[in-house]
Amino acid sequence: MQFTNQSGGNDFSILGLLNSAEANIPLFVVFLLIFLVTIIGNVIILTVVTMDQSLQIPMYFFLSNLSFLEIWYTMTIVPKLLANLLMKSNNISFSGCMTQLFFFVAFGATECYLLLVMAYDRYMAICKPLYYSSLMNTSTCLQLVVGSWVTGALTGLIPSLFISLLDFCESRQVNHFFCDIPPLLELSCGDIYLAEISIFILSLTVLFSCLLLTLVSYFYIVISILRMKSNSSRSRTFSTCGSHLTVVLIYYGTMIFMYVRPHSSYSSDMKKFISVFYTVVTPGLNPIIYSLRNKEVKMSVKKIIQRILPSCFNRPNYSTQRNLSTIF
Repeated sequence: MQFTNQSGGNDFSILGLLNSAEANIPLFVVFLLIFLVTIIGNVIILTVVTMDQSLQIPMYFFLSNLSFLEIWYTMTIVPKLLANLLMKSNNISFSGCMTQLFFFVAFGATECYLLLVMAYDRYMAICKPLYYSSLMNTSTCLQLVVGSWVTGALTGLIPSLFISLLDFCESRQVNHFFCDIPPLLELSCGDIYLAEISIFILSLTVLFSCLLLTLVSYFYIVISILRMKSNSSRSRTFSTCGSHLTVVLIYYGTMIFMYVRPHSSYSSDMKKFISVFYTVVTPGLNPIIYSLRNKEVKMSVKKIIQRILPSCFNRPNYSTQRNLSTIF
């Protein structure tokens, strides 16, 4: 790998998701809807957790951090994707491309760490309930969250540094819808072995270690659930953990497919399709799976709405309140 960059001032051209111009408008509408659901859903979670004192517990503290992360993770990729679907000029500066790459990797790695922390929190709550309050105190929760964000930022620095030091060829067409690692490596005309193997080892370490520890936590959670005597408690906990695990597997599965392999025989269209899952779809699923299906969160949303609009519920008929109940 040549540690020089002879073209730092030149722009990259983002080719986008599809080559078909006819599909741009339908894709724009679909991605815009998912983007709005992601932003609104996560803002609702942040607002509810902040305003409702009953949710001031470790589980929702971690969840609010995940929601805050998802907002910025989505903002890193989707607005540029939406703009590219409508505009003919899809250029991005070298510094802009490296900045997008850094935040994408940093937020993605931080999500891995936060998902692991959330799995550990559920393991302690379900498997070690007698020690939960003493071990998962405010100091521990803050340390876990700060550690996740700092480690995520450091993780994002490594591939960004390697990619920025590569010597790129005259062709600057990034065959993707954002500045991702594989298409940028393909554009280099120098030796990419050191960069490729370093990023591969980093991805392997982060993804597999976090996934393995997360799965181990859920394995012990499932064992504890099976020992519960109450069928209703067992089914409710299984439903919640099953939903959480589904999101985890989708996120890690697509990430591993993209980054834990030095070389790929898959087409660029397949890579783009897979990337849509962890950049667009999964952030939209998280507020639905982790919170809006959660009874406590739904009750808190209901209470906050009633507090904000008290006049709506003080009238003789309670049709508005009944309608609200049907929604939740």
